Amino acid sequence: MEMEQLLNMGFPSDLAAEALTATGGTSALKATDWILNRTSSTTASPSPPTATSQPKLDRFFLSQSPNPQSQEQQQRLPKRRKLLVPETPPPPAITSDKPVTSTAASNHHQPLSERMRPRTLNDVVGQDHLLSPNSLLRSAIKCGRLPSLVFWGPPGTGKTSIAKALLNSASSASAAKPYRFVSLSAVTAGVKDVRDVIDEARKRKKLNGQRTVLFVDEVHRFNKSQQDSFLPVIEDGSIVFMGATTENPSFHLITPLLSRSRVLDLRPLSPENIELLLRRAAENSEIGLYVSVGMQVGVNEEAIRFISGNCDGDARVALNALEISATTAAARALPTPDSVAGVTLEDAKEAMQCKHVASDKAGEEHYNLISALHKSMRGSDANAAIYWLARMVEGGQEPLYIARRLVRFASEDVGLADPLALNQAVACYQACHFIGMPECNVVLAQCVAYLALAPKSIAVYKAMNSAAEVVRSSVGQNEGVPLHLRNAPTKLMKDFGYGKGYIYTPDDPSAEQKFLPPSLEGYKFLDWPVSNEADR
Repeated sequence: MEMEQLLNMGFPSDLAAEALTATGGTSALKATDWILNRTSSTTASPSPPTATSQPKLDRFFLSQSPNPQSQEQQQRLPKRRKLLVPETPPPPAITSDKPVTSTAASNHHQPLSERMRPRTLNDVVGQDHLLSPNSLLRSAIKCGRLPSLVFWGPPGTGKTSIAKALLNSASSASAAKPYRFVSLSAVTAGVKDVRDVIDEARKRKKLNGQRTVLFVDEVHRFNKSQQDSFLPVIEDGSIVFMGATTENPSFHLITPLLSRSRVLDLRPLSPENIELLLRRAAENSEIGLYVSVGMQVGVNEEAIRFISGNCDGDARVALNALEISATTAAARALPTPDSVAGVTLEDAKEAMQCKHVASDKAGEEHYNLISALHKSMRGSDANAAIYWLARMVEGGQEPLYIARRLVRFASEDVGLADPLALNQAVACYQACHFIGMPECNVVLAQCVAYLALAPKSIAVYKAMNSAAEVVRSSVGQNEGVPLHLRNAPTKLMKDFGYGKGYIYTPDDPSAEQKFLPPSLEGYKFLDWPVSNEADR
């Protein structure tokens, strides 16, 4: 690459190679300086000019007045090869009676959800529990000292937006610029990227005292060793760490990192919050819908309410749907400067296609939903149980996973109170396996309703836990099986007393014999039948 640049500048190949060798071969600029300095020293000597004499820098830049000597020198040099660079077409003009600013033109293809990010904390919508006057974030701005934070919440709730707004607010509150913001994504970045940021952060801190805020999106995707790399630089103050995650930090972030950071829980936005964001986007001519479609946009109130009620608290989903709706409306509007694209309810429905349901198959919401289903059935609330089942099914949960949980529930919570419940659950699993979705949704609903309405008993569940605890807590080895309970298939085993004294119960039902080890005689694990409500 450096050799090609020098050749394009008109230097002979042998001189360019010599210059690159002398300067290390990593910089065309250093090689050019070396050639020019060498040329100057050659010109100062009394020896006559040779074919290797080189031009001045004036040859490569436009000058106000031509220098005859430099022109004559250029004629003696090899003709410079022309570098073919494709011309960049001008950006498309936005039809409007308003002047289009350079910022609007450059943001034309940027998603609406990105352009509408809040600039400061005062612009943030929702998350009132984190942004009260005496909150941690407000106090940090007043004191000019940002702590390391982990933003935990569903998608589209403002994790990245609040981090950037926090930095902007802190910078605007200070005369100097105390913080530098660097953003990485754990999806594409590695330890090398983190080290590069850390090295630069240490240099800046040492040079002018400026601290670096390192924001890592999807931080839960970093493994343990990658997360460990943050610990020393958080300790010595080289960086202020900020991470964003949709997964439970307790399960996906290492404990030392959590002990050095404050976890902030972000909640889904309410429909009222979403409506406010959508109206901002529709009314803002600098970064809103006007930039997206190049004309004035009018949004029907029904469309705003529909989008805000069907995005499940996700601001990104809502803004993207509004932008698609505006694009649809602009496509049918007349291409005149005075045209206004009117977004209707039908446009919003076409953009949404279906209601957005917040769910995932292995994350936090996955376990929240199955927990709600389980507890609703345990509380014999069939209505609530079917609702949570529908949330899981519509969110794309695997039906066989739900059926397996129902099999477990049939033994754990119904148990001996209705032994047929297990048959129902196993039949439900087999039916889901046979026919799959969407037909098996009714099969799941029938089983959920049966288990919710069935009588409950946890006697077997308690008995199993109690027996397991005895086995785990026994001192030394567990006792061996009593000899009379052992099988004796050979003569040798019979000679050792295996099976001696065992009474075949069907032949003598009234006979008494002991089946527990001697140390556990009289120990009761299963309390059946149920004697009081405490066992239920």
